[in-house]
Amino acid sequence: MTNPSSNESKNHPLFKPITKAIRKVFDPEIPVNVYDLGLIYDLTITDDNNVTIQMTLTAPACPVADLIVQQVHDAAKSVEGVSDATVELVWDPPWSPERMSEAALLTLNIEDPSQYRPPAGEKVFNINPKLRR
Repeated sequence: MTNPSSNESKNHPLFKPITKAIRKVFDPEIPVNVYDLGLIYDLTITDDNNVTIQMTLTAPACPVADLIVQQVHDAAKSVEGVSDATVELVWDPPWSPERMSEAALLTLNIEDPSQYRPPAGEKVFNINPKLRR
């Protein structure tokens, strides 16, 4: 999984609690949390405990984009010690399944994530809505 979070922030005492909180946020169509899906591109924590998160979505036309962004914001802000949180939705670089963690690949039974590149604007996954987390 590629989460190019600022190296300095990875050593911050709030980094692990924030990522743990973000791992409770799921895309409603995919039974994997947004962190392990590789949707979190950067997580920066300042000296005064302000958090900035750059994230993307699996598709630009995601109907629940606002909800997911709000949930990531709320998850980060809920961590004790976080002063404030900002979430920036970015589209560059485009998300691809290669960004997923090993756990996400196993959960979705994907051996080769490069096989899951849809045409631009289409959903990556057609998950059975009856599949539960």
